Amino acid sequence: MSMTDPIADLFVRIKNAGGRGHDLVKMPASRVKGEILKIFKKEGFIKDYQPITTETHPTLQVALRYVPGRQKQSFITGIKRISKPGCRVYAGKNEIPKVMNGLGVAILTTDQGLLTDEECRAKQVGGEVLCHVW
Repeated sequence: MSMTDPIADLFVRIKNAGGRGHDLVKMPASRVKGEILKIFKKEGFIKDYQPITTETHPTLQVALRYVPGRQKQSFITGIKRISKPGCRVYAGKNEIPKVMNGLGVAILTTDQGLLTDEECRAKQVGGEVLCHVW
């Protein structure tokens, strides 16, 4: 069975694993997922990720990050997929959204690769809004 939205699958797996308190989560690998996870790591939402090559399929293993304390509370409290396969959402360089007044991050795909909303404003580029993370 083919997956219609692998990026949404990435978000659901991370959100579900964080809600259950898992330290690691595995998912099928792709270049775009790797770029999204690179941004998550740079922004401090996850500890680390690494590609795992097996005999059958390439896989990504993500180490989730939790708030220090007694109960495990994930650093990612919410992920919202904005641009979907059935309805693409684009933002110009002057229309880049702010997520929770700057507390969250919007990830955009541009002609310069995947960038955060802050990087898009600095480079004066727009693109397709993939998601909001907070």
